[in-house]
Amino acid sequence: MRGKQEEQIAASLSGGELNAAVTSELVRIHAAAIGRGPRKSYSFHSGETLVTVMLGVLTRAEQTLVSYGEGEAVLAMRRLSQRAMAEEMKAAVTGVTGRAVLAQLSDTHLDPDMAVQVFVLEPPPA
Repeated sequence: MRGKQEEQIAASLSGGELNAAVTSELVRIHAAAIGRGPRKSYSFHSGETLVTVMLGVLTRAEQTLVSYGEGEAVLAMRRLSQRAMAEEMKAAVTGVTGRAVLAQLSDTHLDPDMAVQVFVLEPPPA
């Protein structure tokens, strides 16, 4: 259960501040799980949809595997990593937005090197 102070902080963030706070939290989680953060990242939201794009996410080892034709292995490993981070990412988005996450979708693209996190949030309170 969220505390009153957390709810007030989440309710006070909007627009660019909310996008920056989400980006910061998701990059922190990604860096802790993968060993380094993305080269660049940004988030945006509209209604119940929140999207975070991370550019330059592949590690040097993953880049090497891709160059040797092992892209599918890298994508499979990334899918496992994304599943491992999912609960922490959903909790972070809920903490920043004050809204529960109904669904999360994640994917990685090899060329160009990027990943995306899409969150579908519960509707705002009436």
